[in-house]
Amino acid sequence: MLKLIKGIEVYSPKYLGIKDVLIVGDKIGKIDDEVDILGVEVEIIDGKGKRLLPGFIDSHVHITGGGGEGGFKTRTPEIVLSDVIKGGITTIVGTLGTDGITRSLENLYAKAKSLEEEGITTFIYTGSYRVPPVTFTGSIMKDLILIDKVVGVGEIALSDHRSSQPTIEEIKRLVADARVSGILSGKAGVVNIHMGDGEEGLDMLMEIVDTTEIPITQFYPTHVNRNPYLFRQGIEFAKMGGFIDFTTSSDPVFYEEGEVKASKALKKCIEDDLEDNVTLTSDGQGSLPKFNEKRELVGLQVGRVTTLFKEVRDAVFDGVPLEKAIKAITVNPAKILKLSSKGYIKEGYDADMVLIDEEYNIDTVIAKGRIMMKDKKILTYGTFE
Repeated sequence: MLKLIKGIEVYSPKYLGIKDVLIVGDKIGKIDDEVDILGVEVEIIDGKGKRLLPGFIDSHVHITGGGGEGGFKTRTPEIVLSDVIKGGITTIVGTLGTDGITRSLENLYAKAKSLEEEGITTFIYTGSYRVPPVTFTGSIMKDLILIDKVVGVGEIALSDHRSSQPTIEEIKRLVADARVSGILSGKAGVVNIHMGDGEEGLDMLMEIVDTTEIPITQFYPTHVNRNPYLFRQGIEFAKMGGFIDFTTSSDPVFYEEGEVKASKALKKCIEDDLEDNVTLTSDGQGSLPKFNEKRELVGLQVGRVTTLFKEVRDAVFDGVPLEKAIKAITVNPAKILKLSSKGYIKEGYDADMVLIDEEYNIDTVIAKGRIMMKDKKILTYGTFE
């Protein structure tokens, strides 16, 4: 059945005004001032008083769970579809993280496939925190070239007491292999870098950019809002043409210790004309461990994908134009990850959409043309929910 959204304010993310939007199958078929369909059955969605945004892309989620820093009992649970939908997320990228032993790439791939069968679009990174990274085939090049869902490598941990303390030569080789395999496969081939709170910060990435032919855009550092020093480094990294990512899942106590709230970090980047170089990700289902000065675990929270749009909303309430703020969770990650049919409300693109109400609350979520949530009620749950 065709679906027609009538009379809605469209942010593509650029503001297009009040439009009708026709959904044909899993694609956006027509955007116009008025669309009339005669002779066929059409499901009408009333857009009055609402805004239409591209479906959100969360490019850093521990879909199989994460953590374990406090032992086996602290391994966080897998994500469920309803949480993804409540967050307005229609495309998700899964990653392993700290634990590449009891969490496997095979499990990550299977979870990504299951979420896709349930209705959203999924991709994954090969590897985990450590170098050399875990792989499917024994080679990150083979993984990127031969395995459909693999779009990059990561998250590789740097400047963190949980990292494998890789040398600069090891990181150079890893990024070079990711770049070449990305070129050969037509994929992004980016290396998603977990940034810890160590004093080294982004220094190693800067040195590689300065001393090799590897372009700065091959790196995709995340958690860059972890502390003021790293945040300032990240701004300079973005001014050099690099991409930076801010994490939306946090704990208010982290702000007291210097973490920069994601909405504030986003606002600063937009004020500095860096709106095309920044993304937000949730770190959903990842553990948010708190360590004392002896690096001993003293607390643990779980990341939530529902924080993704919340931080965009906070940025808008703080004065950031909506069409600029939503680029961080739509067109920018689509560009970085080379997701050619994602990130825009545009004819021929995937029908991934989020309708928000006048108070900027998520009202309706459409993934690949299928209504997953309507009038703030989940319509599609995961298989075992």
